[in-house]
Amino acid sequence: MPLQSTGAVLGDPKKYQISPNIKRYTLMDLGFVKTKNGNFQLERSLDPNSPFTQANKLKVTFKADLSGFQMGVTTANGLKAINIFKTDKTADNVEQYHFIIDNMIERQVLEEV
Repeated sequence: MPLQSTGAVLGDPKKYQISPNIKRYTLMDLGFVKTKNGNFQLERSLDPNSPFTQANKLKVTFKADLSGFQMGVTTANGLKAINIFKTDKTADNVEQYHFIIDNMIERQVLEEV
């Protein structure tokens, strides 16, 4: 999937775009790591009790020049995109997802479209 200026997670009715005030050091403060090709990537567990358990993950990747991004929620092994919004069993995952996204909005990395 190509990196674009707007993005959404499967099942989430909200779309997000890159904030015009985004800074590289803010990404690093939030836990993004630089990949081999210079992109910035974040993988966070959506388990609200422990970040170390095998749980669904939020994956966010920004282009090296911060002109595009992609985001998705995957299974614990990161291989399959899933919809955490369709069942009540994953309500805790949804809450943790919103916490992470709200933090990125507050730090001017993303903004809601």
